[in-house]
Amino acid sequence: MIIDLPDTNVSKISRSLVNVREEGGAVALGRVLTLIIATKGGLEEQVIEAANDASREHPMRVIVLIVNGGDGDDADARLDAQIRVGGDAGASEVVVLRAFGAAASNPESLITGLLLPDAPVVAWWPGEAPPVRADSPIGRIAQRRITDASTQDDPAAWIAGLGESYAPGDTDFSWTRLTRWREQLAAVLDQPPYEEVTSVDVRGAADSPSTALLAAWLRLKLDVPVAYSYLPADEWPHGIKSVRMTRAGGDIVLERPSPGMAVLTQPGQPSHDLAFPRRTLRECLAEELRRLDPDVLYGRVITEGWSLLDPPEATETNG
Repeated sequence: MIIDLPDTNVSKISRSLVNVREEGGAVALGRVLTLIIATKGGLEEQVIEAANDASREHPMRVIVLIVNGGDGDDADARLDAQIRVGGDAGASEVVVLRAFGAAASNPESLITGLLLPDAPVVAWWPGEAPPVRADSPIGRIAQRRITDASTQDDPAAWIAGLGESYAPGDTDFSWTRLTRWREQLAAVLDQPPYEEVTSVDVRGAADSPSTALLAAWLRLKLDVPVAYSYLPADEWPHGIKSVRMTRAGGDIVLERPSPGMAVLTQPGQPSHDLAFPRRTLRECLAEELRRLDPDVLYGRVITEGWSLLDPPEATETNG
């Protein structure tokens, strides 16, 4: 069910939510959090779909804020809203806010009256994000703040600046996309012969901010030299290509020959084919919503681990 509320205000939206629950049978019981999504017009359906899918694991209220300019006089000010429940909202209830003119000048005031009482707040910027998330109007009211380096104008520069602007509760989907890689590499090192890793090489596509974060994690956890490099698009289009860990008995290599799979090669063992598809937006969001406390390891990686890395190596040849 979709309810449109043109030229409205927060009080009317809140009353409409109450009416929906009382008259339509939709209930707020069991909602575990409020997810605020700050996005641009035209991109909202994709992120709402991801939130609806994630809500089946994390029932929540989703507030989508679309700001159409924060300037203008009161005559230009307008707030349009849409409420989605039932089949149009997964296991959540979705409130879409479109703020125009001066009505967009104070995003925090548009949000606070719609938050679930006594429930954690998570903020997500699927596109352009403020430089310091914790000091932004929406970030100040959120326990967790999610960004995505891959959607920024300069992903490499964004990753490089995460440590300087970090506050407990921050995270980025470029880190979330590393979960399978980190799990697999950790599992390999937990097996015999338990030889010490002496160096690591990480390679990825030029548009992959996760490549640098994986290198920073390995540098932090292994305390050995870690080199990373970006491959040209005609050699590898997206994401991480390979990790090579050097040990005295031979190299461990985890490499993607194609985007959907990886091959693990170890000395004295047959090669193993592994499913390594690129993680969807829904998967990344659902994983981040499983924990509402600060991700301490992520904070250490983008501050301590990053500071130990050398700049990426230039790639002059393939392979």
